[in-house]
Amino acid sequence: MALRILILRFSSIGDIVLTTPVMRCIKNAHPDAHITYVTKKGFAPMLEVLPYIDKVIALDSNWKEIKNSLQEESFDHIIDLHRNLRSKRLCRGLKGQYKAFHKLNIQKWLLVNFKINRMPAIHIVDRYLEAASALGSINDGLGLDYIIPSNTELSALPNSPFVALAIGGQHATKRLPAEKLAELIEQIEYPIVLLGGKEEMSVAESLIELYPNRVAFNYCGSISLTQSAWILTKSSGLLTHDTGMMHIAAALNVPIMSVWGNTVPEFGMTPYFKVSTDAEKAKADRPNDAHSAKERSQIFEVKGLSCRPCSKIGYAECPKGHFHCMMLQDTTAMADALNRLALAEGK
Repeated sequence: MALRILILRFSSIGDIVLTTPVMRCIKNAHPDAHITYVTKKGFAPMLEVLPYIDKVIALDSNWKEIKNSLQEESFDHIIDLHRNLRSKRLCRGLKGQYKAFHKLNIQKWLLVNFKINRMPAIHIVDRYLEAASALGSINDGLGLDYIIPSNTELSALPNSPFVALAIGGQHATKRLPAEKLAELIEQIEYPIVLLGGKEEMSVAESLIELYPNRVAFNYCGSISLTQSAWILTKSSGLLTHDTGMMHIAAALNVPIMSVWGNTVPEFGMTPYFKVSTDAEKAKADRPNDAHSAKERSQIFEVKGLSCRPCSKIGYAECPKGHFHCMMLQDTTAMADALNRLALAEGK
């Protein structure tokens, strides 16, 4: 009889993308398994297109009704990849072996509050996979998944190699301020496409006023997340903050320049790429596609700050007032990295 498996991860975009290897590797071990995934309504569409998920349950305001429907099903395994009070409450009373991933809250608290690093050198993807280890799932090395529907495209893009700048971020302390973005744009020698949400529209417009000949297209607040992802596949590379767009780019095997402010890579959420074989590198269509996972990810951070990390998530403003973690970022090094990617693409 086929295994019935329940996966829970309610949010957010990046975290959900980071869970995709779990279901894929479970299906590798148990091709006939039936996998149900519970997430918030807004994130359901990105999961419904994945071939290894059989059913997506979209959470809305009626949690009681959803809990009742889950109780009617007979699950063999419940894998909680969210692990908070709500996810535990939703699982309470359900049949099946329950397993939750290790959030390492104590280790994160020590790092944030006392700068004592007890974080293991394990990516969160591998911690997610550990939660499913009882099912015999083994990491297949294929990285993350994000599927772009075949009818997704935009007609307005540069004809020559270009770079993408994702200027958004949920918290201000995870974003380069406008003046640092201006420094960066001034030094980029190739066309630029700006990506972000409605919250970034005013910043994008101010950058275009300063550098009308450098920003080729501004799509902040005007296109869908999937359309933004499609643009990444056409770009030479992406500069992004520690956001969901970073993980989508990794899923699409796009070279990433990631900028870290109040958060740190030690939290275990750096870009997670597919492990390319020598044969795959040899037949790569583009120069950038031949790079190893390590070469496709470059991290920019200001090391040695006694106040960093100040949070595992972020703040509306710098608690210290100086914002050194972003104001001291080396925009020249960022621009050089992006210019090299575009140059390689154009050869």
